[in-house]
Amino acid sequence: MTAPATSTDQDRAYTTLRQWITVGRFLPGERLKIRNVAADMGVGQMPVRAALQRLSAEGALINVPNAGMTVPRLSLPEFDDLLQMRMMLEGEAAERGSLRLDAAQIATLQSWSADMAAALQMGDAKRYLDINEDFHVLLYKAAGSSLLFQLIDTLWLRAGPISNRLFDTPDASAVLNDAHDDLVQALLKRDSAAVRRAVERDIFVAGQFLRAACVVKKPSTSRRATAID
Repeated sequence: MTAPATSTDQDRAYTTLRQWITVGRFLPGERLKIRNVAADMGVGQMPVRAALQRLSAEGALINVPNAGMTVPRLSLPEFDDLLQMRMMLEGEAAERGSLRLDAAQIATLQSWSADMAAALQMGDAKRYLDINEDFHVLLYKAAGSSLLFQLIDTLWLRAGPISNRLFDTPDASAVLNDAHDDLVQALLKRDSAAVRRAVERDIFVAGQFLRAACVVKKPSTSRRATAID
C-alpha cells in the first residue's frame, strides 16, 4: 500500500514545480503529465497532482479539455499588458532596492553580470536565465517590500514559460546583457533613477524578442475540463 502524501510532500512538489514554471522549464502549450513530472521530481504522483491543481487555481496552468493540465499561451494583448506591468513594478523595486544595497551586494551583482555575459558567449541559455533570476531577486528583495516582491513573483510565473523562447532569435544574445552592465554602472554611481531605467530597458528589450512567440488566440477553456491524468 502506498503511503499517503503529506503536506510537506505537497508543499515541496508545489514549490519545485512553481520554480520550474517561473524559470521557463516548460513551453507555452506544453502538456504536463503527472507521471512524468513525478518521475522528474522523484516523488509520488499524489503530491504532484495536488501541486498542479494549486497552480491551476493560481492561473499558472490551465486544464484543457481532452488535453489535461497545460501551460497557458499568452495572446499579444496579454503579453503586452504583462510586459507593461513588469516594467512598472520591477522598475519601482529596482529603484528602491538600489538605495539599500551595500557594497558587497553591488559587487555580487557586478560579478553576476559578467557571468551572464560569459553564458551568452557560450550559448548557455539555461545558465543565463538562472543567473538572471538570482540577479533580479537580489536587487528587488533589497527594496524591503514583501508585497511588491510577491506581485513581481506572480508576474514571473506568467512570463516564465515564454522566456524559454528568448533565444529563438540569434540576435538576442548580442544585446541581452547590455542593460545589466548599465545597471551595475548606475549602482556604482548610486544613481537610483538610472537603475530604474536600466531595468525597464532590460524587460522591454527582452520583450521585443519574445512577442513573436505569442499567439493571437488562446486555447478555449469554456467547456468542462477533463480530469488530469
